[in-house]
Amino acid sequence: MKKTYNPAIDILRFTSILAVILIHTTTRTLEVNNLNVAALPWTLFLNQISRFAVPLFFMISGFVLELSNSNNANYFVYLKKRFSRIFIPYVFWSGIYYYFVYTKHNEDFLRALTTGSSSWQLYFIPSLLILYIIFPLIHKFLKLLNNKWVLTILGILQVMLLYQDYYLHSIHFFYPISIAAFNYYVFLLGALASNHQDSFFNFMKKWKIHLSVLTLGLGSWVFYEGYSLYLKTHNYLAFYSQWRPSVFLYTISIGSILYYLFNKVNSSIFKTIARLSFFVFFVHVIILELLWHKVGMYIFQVRPEISKQVWYDPLFFLVVAFISFTIAYGAHKIPYLSKITG
Repeated sequence: MKKTYNPAIDILRFTSILAVILIHTTTRTLEVNNLNVAALPWTLFLNQISRFAVPLFFMISGFVLELSNSNNANYFVYLKKRFSRIFIPYVFWSGIYYYFVYTKHNEDFLRALTTGSSSWQLYFIPSLLILYIIFPLIHKFLKLLNNKWVLTILGILQVMLLYQDYYLHSIHFFYPISIAAFNYYVFLLGALASNHQDSFFNFMKKWKIHLSVLTLGLGSWVFYEGYSLYLKTHNYLAFYSQWRPSVFLYTISIGSILYYLFNKVNSSIFKTIARLSFFVFFVHVIILELLWHKVGMYIFQVRPEISKQVWYDPLFFLVVAFISFTIAYGAHKIPYLSKITG
């Protein structure tokens, strides 16, 4: 009988949202220090080792969609069920950011909704919705796709696409489609993994040491790549972009290791926390901005050297994460609110 729930996915989702917050808090530290990465290697290191966050969200989405898929489900019933969970909160929070948080715009709200540009953490939601739309087609051909030669060819094409975008020239086409194209392979791997959970777990049990070493190596390379390429080009995308071959391989590796480890954890608390993750994803940027403008900016003006202390970035991250999850927990106590806010 097919499993319809895996608690390890809840912990992965929780881990991913924490990594997203860490990316954003460390990015703020880098920005206020004029991207002086040579003076902030610790900040950049935290920023880079968290770059698996968004690709892993795509992988988790593929896993969950396939896990809960019903072969007999009507396509429009499927869309209504899935879109209501994502699209309604996305529209709500896009409106909050567009009209009340970041109010200076070069495009109207509808365009901002299409591109996810109401706030800088929303950009990947339209791309995720694109993959949601085509998922039934992916599911239909999943057995065909579950072939080592097909997967190898698709993997090579994904790496080539990421290499072109990161190293050669940014790929310009309709923005949500490009992000979806950069993540089709991890999304597919997530869907395939949900149908082979036992065999995948046994594979990881056998090779966990090797893959752990590989993950450490890939994480170190992601950091070194972003650091050295930025110093060479002074293009902030050298470290800010997560659409690069190194991050792609790092995501697969660390996602696999974490999945194996989290399958050994059996705690209902993570199910509760994971339910808050979507709300936290939307609200944490507001918390970050409030903390920065009420406290952080003053501290930086008076004691700018504090931002270079090793404890600063972990503390900034923990405070933003704690407040965000606390607000999410309170909001989820209000009946039906989560249907609007996530």
